[in-house]
Amino acid sequence: MTTFYWVMGVLIVGTFVPSVFYLVLYAATGEHGCIRRAKALWNVSRVLTLFGVNLLIWGHVVVGLWRIWFG
Repeated sequence: MTTFYWVMGVLIVGTFVPSVFYLVLYAATGEHGCIRRAKALWNVSRVLTLFGVNLLIWGHVVVGLWRIWFG
């Protein structure tokens, strides 16, 4: 589970930080390409976060049910 946390953390931070960078770049330059990249990276970051949380919750549900039935 620790590996999962690290992988998801790296993926989320790896998309969130560039999103903020491009948002700041858009604020400084006003170039529309920067805001498109920021939005795309933000959406990927949200999807990865939601996927990680769902997997975390349902993983605990499955482990709990496994322990009830077979433990």
